[in-house]
Amino acid sequence: MDISLWDERYRTCAHAASDFNSDPSPLLASIASKLPPGRALDLASGVGRNALWLADRGWQVTAIDGSVAAIDVLINRAAERRLAVNTRVADLEKHEFSIAPSAWDLISMCYYLQRDLFEPAKNGVVPGGIIIAIVHITEPGEEPTGHRLRPGELAGYFHDWEVLHYREGTPNDPVHKRACAEIAARRPR
Repeated sequence: MDISLWDERYRTCAHAASDFNSDPSPLLASIASKLPPGRALDLASGVGRNALWLADRGWQVTAIDGSVAAIDVLINRAAERRLAVNTRVADLEKHEFSIAPSAWDLISMCYYLQRDLFEPAKNGVVPGGIIIAIVHITEPGEEPTGHRLRPGELAGYFHDWEVLHYREGTPNDPVHKRACAEIAARRPR
């Protein structure tokens, strides 16, 4: 992934009515609203729509993204709302951020696919903690890519976890139009 392209996109579109809005992912809002606030890690946070929503509800949030421009927007939005969000610029594909084991009550990876991140994320939540992952999936006639899983593939990463929600198809998120798979799963205690 070329982070410079994301930086440019965030710089030019950060305040437009686009995927840089401030509404959280509907799945994240639905699941997290039922949980007591704790420590949350938002991987590939972008401009922080999920991180800010969590922080506003009392979560201690760390947001990670490879784009300096995205993190700058997130920091400004947090300051405007008087919210505390710990931010870090780190290229996840280059493993510039290590997920501490059993450190997080909630980890979100929304609309970001990095297959080798699933195991560290699973190890990163406390027993009983939750992972929310949303990824694009292939549509008929397409092959999986670095940015799209096959239908059914996401569930396989969590076969040994308690699945609280699983869905494939058109996203419930008005920002994204491509078919996706979404899961909320609890780490066994």
